[in-house]
Amino acid sequence: MKPGVLILRTAGTNCDKETEFAFNLAGAKTERLHINRIKEKNNISDFQIICLPGGFTYGDNLGAGKIFSLEILLWFKESLKEFLKKGGLILGICNGFQVLVKTGILPDLDFEQKVTLSFNDSSRFEDRWTFLRLSVTSGEQTPGANAREPAGKNIWFRGLPEIINLPVAHGEGKFYAQGDILDTIERGNQVVLRYTDKNGKLAGYPDNPNGSLNNIAGITDKEGKVLGLMPHPERFIFKHHYPYWRKEDVYPFGKKIFENAVNYFK
Repeated sequence: MKPGVLILRTAGTNCDKETEFAFNLAGAKTERLHINRIKEKNNISDFQIICLPGGFTYGDNLGAGKIFSLEILLWFKESLKEFLKKGGLILGICNGFQVLVKTGILPDLDFEQKVTLSFNDSSRFEDRWTFLRLSVTSGEQTPGANAREPAGKNIWFRGLPEIINLPVAHGEGKFYAQGDILDTIERGNQVVLRYTDKNGKLAGYPDNPNGSLNNIAGITDKEGKVLGLMPHPERFIFKHHYPYWRKEDVYPFGKKIFENAVNYFK
């Protein structure tokens, strides 16, 4: 049976259709529902994966993802705890990542905010392709991948090479945490993506498009079942999405992320 994916949207969400397409392409059964529909039906438990896609929910008033996070905390805190307890996966992309950290689902699943995604150091909207280094890989390798031992728990990035490309598009993507919290996340192997240069080395702007501490582009919870990332995997599910696809032999890395999530339940 196809795993069920809830694409949760609200006012200002604008990447929901592309994300739904990506999950369908990966073999999932999707429902793209407004949060008010979920309030009526209270059927989160019907799904295996919940995805919070990109956009500018509620115009990012009060900060990116803040109002949506408060709405989720008010209506679905206990339902999400049960969903996670039963083994569900949660994916937050860009604005969805911002929501996950502001609800406190990331990094500790305790619904207390410990980290944030703040305004880019450049003080402008950054829309560009980025190089990203994976902290965890395992399993069969995709074309061009370098075989290596997994650095930790992994669900989302199975079969991907150490260095991948994905685009970003955000104004508030700087990952920030107090020193002790940041150290805890690092020690727990919760950082799964870092911005790098083309050689996989940590670098400053524009390779790190927002000034994220430790070049962090994506994190998971301690078990790896909740993933939040600023880059957009749904924007690289076909080879020709990459601007230099005619000149370079590229693999649609974003597609693999969705496939891994879906295959987790098969």
